[in-house]
Amino acid sequence: MNGSYTSILMIVVLFALMYFLMIRPQRKQQQKRRDQLSKIKPGDQVVTIGRLHGVVDEINEAEKTVTLDCDGIYLVFDLSAIAQVKQPAITATATANANDQTDASDTATHQNTADSQSSDAAKSDAADSKPDTDDDSKPEAK
Repeated sequence: MNGSYTSILMIVVLFALMYFLMIRPQRKQQQKRRDQLSKIKPGDQVVTIGRLHGVVDEINEAEKTVTLDCDGIYLVFDLSAIAQVKQPAITATATANANDQTDASDTATHQNTADSQSSDAAKSDAADSKPDTDDDSKPEAK
């Protein structure tokens, strides 16, 4: 009787181990994919399972299809054909914030460039005021 309890316990442990190592991670991955597909909106850059890159133009939830703009060519795919979302669509506020940050860094860069150019000009003026002492200009003695 003791051996039958041990073998039942081993089978239960095996199923628990299989659940935690195989089934649970796969369910998490499936849930993540479902969330990713449900968050797709027009303007997102995506890659299909055939490695076709495009921008989402339209989503038809009733038919579960997505229309991709691939350099002016519009193609309709099943929603499940989307392998990954490369870059979500940028909102207008995020674009404005990014432009403001870029403008501020460009202004700082231009100021630093102007400072270094004036410093280089001062060094050049100082170098011009030194007398030339080239040894090549003297005639050689034989």
